[in-house]
Amino acid sequence: MSNQERLQQHLRKKPYLVDAIAGNSAMLASLGNTGRLYRLWWPHIDFPQHVDEIRTGLQASGTPGGVQWFDDAAAGWTHEAGYVPHTNAYRVRASRPDYPVSVEQTDYAVPGQPLYARSYRLSNDGNETRNVTFYHYGSFRIAENEFYATTEFRGELDALLHHRHEYAFAIGSSQECDGYQAGSGAWPSVANGYLNGNTIDMQPDGAMSWTFAGIAPGQSVELTLYIAAGHGRHEALAALATAKSRPQSEWYGDMGSYWANYLAAAVPCPSKDESIAELYERSLLAMKLMADEETGTIVAAPEFDEYFSRCGGYAYSWGRDAAFVTTAFNKAGLGSLSEKFYEWALSAQDPDGSWQQRHYHDGRLAPHWGLQIDEGSSLLWGMWDYYVYAGEKQAFLDRVWPAVEKGAAFLVSFIDPETGLPLPSRDLWEEREAAHTYSAAAVFGGLNAAASFARRKGRDNLATEWEQVARKIAESIEAFCWNEGRSSYYRGVKLTVSKEEYEAAIARGEKGQAFQRDKGYWKHVLEVDPIVDISLLGLSVPFGVVPVDSPRMAQTADAIEKLLTSPKVGGIKRYENDTYIGGNPWILTTLWLSHYRTRQGRYDDARKLLDYAVKHVTPSGLLPEQVDRDTGETAWVVPLTWSHAMFVLAVHLLAEKGEL
Repeated sequence: MSNQERLQQHLRKKPYLVDAIAGNSAMLASLGNTGRLYRLWWPHIDFPQHVDEIRTGLQASGTPGGVQWFDDAAAGWTHEAGYVPHTNAYRVRASRPDYPVSVEQTDYAVPGQPLYARSYRLSNDGNETRNVTFYHYGSFRIAENEFYATTEFRGELDALLHHRHEYAFAIGSSQECDGYQAGSGAWPSVANGYLNGNTIDMQPDGAMSWTFAGIAPGQSVELTLYIAAGHGRHEALAALATAKSRPQSEWYGDMGSYWANYLAAAVPCPSKDESIAELYERSLLAMKLMADEETGTIVAAPEFDEYFSRCGGYAYSWGRDAAFVTTAFNKAGLGSLSEKFYEWALSAQDPDGSWQQRHYHDGRLAPHWGLQIDEGSSLLWGMWDYYVYAGEKQAFLDRVWPAVEKGAAFLVSFIDPETGLPLPSRDLWEEREAAHTYSAAAVFGGLNAAASFARRKGRDNLATEWEQVARKIAESIEAFCWNEGRSSYYRGVKLTVSKEEYEAAIARGEKGQAFQRDKGYWKHVLEVDPIVDISLLGLSVPFGVVPVDSPRMAQTADAIEKLLTSPKVGGIKRYENDTYIGGNPWILTTLWLSHYRTRQGRYDDARKLLDYAVKHVTPSGLLPEQVDRDTGETAWVVPLTWSHAMFVLAVHLLAEKGEL
């Protein structure tokens, strides 16, 4: 099978766009609006993922067509889906006009337990008494590996056990099954409604069935499936035994209480607008799921493109995203999550003081495109924001100071003596190399934050040195990064391009330089990057290099709004001529402009941009990364943690001005 064929097979089971996430910050699941479970991560929310395919179906007596997979819209089933209010439980109601049985399915993870629950209510909506058989089929790719799996039926717990090396998953129910099959062609068997009782096979899949006899018209029966995880067979089976030791209603109650307590600890939404309040609450709930329970690392989004077929993956921790998320946690009164994240960040710092582009939950470097200087700078800036929010706790200062000192020293070493700006690195979108204006702003913010820490430690000499470097960056931005011809700051200077782009630019009269680098290769660099980019707002919000009311900053914001507003559906694109996933408007970019307009005092404009995000939530109430530029529908990545953070920040910024 070719790689393209593998990708197509993969996408038939796991689409790029999902509709919901559920979890407990140690388990994370992504789901479709039909109730199909696409992915399940454990014991961390970024890696590893374990599910190949999980399907659920039923067969009612006296009906033609065999097993009906009610998680399949193409088979005629319609679905009503949404979150249970004030929780991260996801509920789907499936029905078909020509079928007498409907299903209500509720997915949730049990807080503090390696348990994922799938609760079902089967209702006889017809006029005849029916026998109904419920089917579960599960195929696992444990630790994202298709090899060396075993599936077996364990009679002592009435469970299917999937295991490979250090991970195991036990699948069982609140009720005893009446059929099972481990491997041995489980999918064709269950599709035909017959399970052969095979007890063990070195295959990744298996199936179980439960039959409910004599369901009268209008009557319902209930069944709960548990997916219990463990490091090895014995842990998984013990977790399943724990699940079965209590009624499902008690686990569900624990889940509801957990999320109620979490929301009660947060600052309430400062707006009485119902749609804003609902999205604010959903943002807090989603952001919590994207913060790992054990390590505190914050993940950009649940992974959806394992093959890197359209992007470079999202299930990693970026310092840039996380700095915005933690400031949102702080505003919402959830700073304990920020503190845990910054304690994790210490584990991700390199010995030279740098932080690389993105990391796994254990601090190891993830697949990346090279150093991105704004990442570590953002972490230093975010640490200071949390420190101030938390009342300048001495214990936090003492823990982070060694990393702050090394981090600031690295930033100082990364300054270009020719310009006073940071040396070229990858931009915040991970697409190009240059001395980017946004990156310079982030380094300015990081150095000033480090200087503030240094003064608290009595290291005034270091504070003065770092402040002087930051001041020089601000001066250099004004000296080298203003584009008078476009009434906007340049996106950057010293832009690396291909030979073809370089030659075309020189032919147009642009300035640049080509020089030989290692091994005889050539590097082609243009003097400036004139593209208008939303990230230029970072000069003012949040890093404060340029005052909000600076004429240059105001002109830049106006150029952004004029050039980057998507003509058909509104919203703000990232930059001119953006082609990523079609060049759509993004939610976070639109909210970024809202932040600036609020600081500028243009509250009506800021509110319209905030309302844009509210109007473009997914049907389940989550914020995507992008909105389709032609249809206004969700285009890419659900949910994006950064989008939700920018919404929370936008709400609080307006509220602080008395505008909500």
